[in-house]
Amino acid sequence: MRKTLGWLLSLVVLIGTMGAAGSTAQAATAAEPAAATDIKDEILGIAGMSLIEEKPYPGYRFFVLNYEQPVDHRQPWKGTFKQRLTLLHKDVSRPSVFFTSGYNVNTSPRRSEPTTIVDGNQVSLEYRFFTPSRPDPANWSNLDIWQAASDQHRLFTALKKIYKKNWLATGGSKGGMTATYYERFYPRDMDGVVAYVAPNDVVNNEDSAYDRFFAKVGTKECRDRLNAVQREALVRREPLEAKYAVAAAENGWTFTTVGNLDKAYEAVVLDYVWAFWQYSLLADCGSVPDAKAASDQEIWDTIDAISGFSAYSDQGLETYTPYYYQAGTQLGSPDIKQPHLKGLSRYGYQPPRNFVPRDIPMAFQPGVMADVDRWVRNNAHQMLFVYGQNDPWGAEPFHLGYGVRDSYVMIAPGANHGANVAKLMDGEKALATAKILQWAGVAPAAALADAGRAAPLAAPDAQLDQRDLEREPQLRP
Repeated sequence: MRKTLGWLLSLVVLIGTMGAAGSTAQAATAAEPAAATDIKDEILGIAGMSLIEEKPYPGYRFFVLNYEQPVDHRQPWKGTFKQRLTLLHKDVSRPSVFFTSGYNVNTSPRRSEPTTIVDGNQVSLEYRFFTPSRPDPANWSNLDIWQAASDQHRLFTALKKIYKKNWLATGGSKGGMTATYYERFYPRDMDGVVAYVAPNDVVNNEDSAYDRFFAKVGTKECRDRLNAVQREALVRREPLEAKYAVAAAENGWTFTTVGNLDKAYEAVVLDYVWAFWQYSLLADCGSVPDAKAASDQEIWDTIDAISGFSAYSDQGLETYTPYYYQAGTQLGSPDIKQPHLKGLSRYGYQPPRNFVPRDIPMAFQPGVMADVDRWVRNNAHQMLFVYGQNDPWGAEPFHLGYGVRDSYVMIAPGANHGANVAKLMDGEKALATAKILQWAGVAPAAALADAGRAAPLAAPDAQLDQRDLEREPQLRP
C-alpha cells in the first residue's frame, strides 16, 4: 500500500512538473515577439507604392520607388500618374526629413544637411512634370505650387503611419522654395522647415534688387573684369557664333524653342556674370581672362565653363521645361539692367516664354508669390532660411515679420548658391544646428542648455553628404 501511494505521489509530481514546464513553454512562446516586418514590405504595403530598385548602402536601406498620385488633387477621379521618389531608411525610431530639389530626383544615395544633423531618414520626391514623373497626356495647367505641395502632403500622410517621429522639410534653391510653399499650404504637416537659398520674387516686374546686388557684389575689380568679358563676347559675336554653329552641328544641338542660334548665343552670354556669382567665389576672379588680351578661344572657353553653350539648345532646355513653365506662370523670373552691354544686346534678358515650346500655353498669375510672401511674414513657425552673401538669388529673399515664432533668416558670409548651415558664422551655425535638432525632437540635453554645444548627430560621409550642385544658367535657381 505504501509502495502504491509512493508511486502515485511520484506520478502526481511528474505530471505537475510536466504541466508547469508546458505552461512555462507556452508563456515563453506567447512572450516572444512576432517576426519584425521588413521595412520594404511596410513601404510597399502603402496603396499605390511600387519598387523600382533597392541599392545597398552601409548603415541604411535605400529605395527608389514610384507612388501613384492624382494628376489633379482637386479632382482625383480624373486620373493618376506615377511620381518617382527615393527613401534613405535609417530607422523608424529616428526623425525624417522630406527633401526636394524642385527638379528631378537623384537616384543615388544622398543626405541633405538636415538629415545629417538629425541622423534621420530622408524622403526625396521628384517634382511633378519632370520626367518620368509627368502625366500622359500632360495638362500643364496642373503644374502649380499648390498641386506640388499636395503631392508632398499626400505622400507624407501615407509615410507618417510608418515614420511616426518628427518631420522636417528642406531643399535648396527651387527646393527651398518648394519646402516653403509646402509649409504655406500644409502648415500642420512638418515640425520644422530649413529652406536654403530660396528666391522670393514677390513682384515679377520689379527687379531693382538684382541691379543693386550686381552693383556692389565682390570687388569693383572683379565686377569690371566679368563685365568686360561679357561685353567682349558680344563685340565678337560673329566669329564666336561661327564657333557655336560648329559646336551645334557636332553635338546635334537645335534651337527651335528659343528661335534661332543668335538668340541662344546671347542668352548664354547674358548668363555669364550671374552664373559666375551663383557658382563661384570672389577668390575665383583671378581665373577670369583679361577681355582685351584674350583670344576668341579664351573668351569661348570661359563663357562655356561658366554659362554652358548647350543650355539654350532644345536639348538643354527640354529637361527644364517644367521649371521655365512655372517661372512664366507663377514663380516669376529676374530681368536685370546691364548698362555695360548697351548697343550690343539685341534681346535683353529673355522671358521664360522663350524657353518653353509654343504648343504649351502659358499665362502669368500675379499675386501667387505675394500670397506666399505675406503668409511667411505673418505666420512662419519654426522655419529657417539660409542665404549666401554673394548669391544673386538672395537679392530677393524671404523676410520675417513681427508675428512669426521661432523662425530665422541667416546669411553665410562670402558664400554663393551653395550656402548652408556649415558656412554660417559660428554663433548662427550653432543656433541653427540647435534649432534643427530641437525641431526634430532629438536635441541632446547639452544642446538644449547651450546652443554652442549643438553638433550634427551623424558622422560625416563623403559620398552621402556630397552636394550635387548643377551648373545651371541664371534663370534656373
